[in-house]
Amino acid sequence: MMGAAARALKGRSEKMEVSPTHFVLKTPMEGPWPANMKVCVLANGCFWGSEKGFWRLPGGGVHSTAVGYAAGQTANPNYEECCSGRTGATEAVQVVYDPEKISMVDLLRWFWESHDPTQGDRQGNDRGTQYRSALIYFDSEQEQLMRASKDAYEKALKAAGKGEGSGITTEIVAASNFHGPLVPFYYAEDYHQQYLAKPGARPYCSAQPQQVPLPPFEEWAPEALAHHAPKLSEEFWRQHAPKPHCVIRSPHEPIKFF
Repeated sequence: MMGAAARALKGRSEKMEVSPTHFVLKTPMEGPWPANMKVCVLANGCFWGSEKGFWRLPGGGVHSTAVGYAAGQTANPNYEECCSGRTGATEAVQVVYDPEKISMVDLLRWFWESHDPTQGDRQGNDRGTQYRSALIYFDSEQEQLMRASKDAYEKALKAAGKGEGSGITTEIVAASNFHGPLVPFYYAEDYHQQYLAKPGARPYCSAQPQQVPLPPFEEWAPEALAHHAPKLSEEFWRQHAPKPHCVIRSPHEPIKFF
C-alpha cells in the first residue's frame, strides 16, 4: 500500500459536478441526507450495472445511489485516472438507505449475489484494480455484518463449487481510514450516474453472478445484531435474485414487490 500511495496521481481539490437530482428516483444526489438515513459504499465490478441493481431494490428503502471512485489514494480522480491503475480507486456505488425500510443485510445480499467476489482485480472481461470487489463501512455494526456475511458467503460458494479456488478477495475498509485531503468515495462524472437508464446508453454489464444464495441471516449474523434482520423476503429473492445480465434486461424503475 505504501508503494501504491507513492505512485498515486496527485488528483485535484475541485470535486466532480453532478446533477442535483437522481435520474430515476428523483431524489437528491448529494447530502446532507435526512437524519434517519445511513450510507454505505459497495464495489462489485463496473459501476453502471452495480448501481442499477441497488436503485431497483423495492420498498422505498433506497433513498439515493451514485457511482464513483472509492478506497483510493487520489483526491477527486476522473475516469481516465481511475482506469490508469495509479489512483488505487475502485469503481463503486454509494447507497443512501433508510434502515427502517431496507436492511444493510438486504444490501449485502444483493452485493454478494450480484457478482463473483473471488476474482481479484477483475470482474468477467473487465480487468484492472478499478474492478476489484470492496466494501466500505461507516460504523461498527456495518463492519460486523460485512465480515460475517463475507465468511458465510465464502463457505456457500465453496460448498457449491463456485468462484475461484483462492476464496473471496473482497476488501473491507473503514471510511475513517481516509482523512486529510482524502475521502472514501468521490463522485464519478455526471454521464456515469444512472448510466443504464439514460437514452443512448450502451447495454453493458460485466458482473458474474454465481447464483448461490447468501445463507440465512440466523446462521451467520452476530447475536447482538438481530435487529438488522432482512426486510426482503425469500419470495423476493426467489423471483428477483441476481442472474447474468439481469440489470440490462430489467426495467429501470424500482421493483414493485410489496
